[in-house]
Amino acid sequence: MHKRITGWFAAITVGLFAVALSASAQTAGRDYSPITPAQATDNPAQIEVLEFFSYGCPHCSEFHPTVSKWSAKLPSDIAFRRVPVSFGRAQWASLSKLYYALEATGDLAKLDGAVFHALHEKGLKLYDDKSIAEWVTAQGVDAKKFSDAYNSFGVVSKVKRGDQLAQGAKIQGVPAIVVDGKYLVINEGVKDYAELVARADKVIDKARADRNGKK
Repeated sequence: MHKRITGWFAAITVGLFAVALSASAQTAGRDYSPITPAQATDNPAQIEVLEFFSYGCPHCSEFHPTVSKWSAKLPSDIAFRRVPVSFGRAQWASLSKLYYALEATGDLAKLDGAVFHALHEKGLKLYDDKSIAEWVTAQGVDAKKFSDAYNSFGVVSKVKRGDQLAQGAKIQGVPAIVVDGKYLVINEGVKDYAELVARADKVIDKARADRNGKK
């Protein structure tokens, strides 16, 4: 009887181990896609989490409240950054400039959500330099200060860099989350945006485990 129980227990253990291996192997296709080659991050001391988005994207507008609350509570070993992208669209490139210009003038926190609201709730066409400048000025931002930032070399360079980062990470659509330059969080199959950030948490845990395993 003892041998039978031992054999049965061993069989169950092997079976569970096989299931665990199978689940682990499927994670790469369920929770994330590996980015090859891995992309360099700005600060190797922290796990970099990038949200690729565009003000012109309605899904990004819907995602914004969720990702804002989530990112504000990330632990100190995480460096979260948002990256506007254009995918080669002139209108979205202007919106990327808008984001970085507001960041430069210190008005991003005040007007970030308002840009989404203007585009997707009010239906305003903020897709060219003139309409963007007029809207920003109407929000109380100094016109010259904004114009100088909007047309600056630094802002234009950041827009180009954002598109380069998206290409390097093989971003096909937004919103998209990339973890530590190595993992693109898969958003297919999630029932809502809360589940998407929960999936991102799992991928962050993997990136943290990767780093701990190297030490």
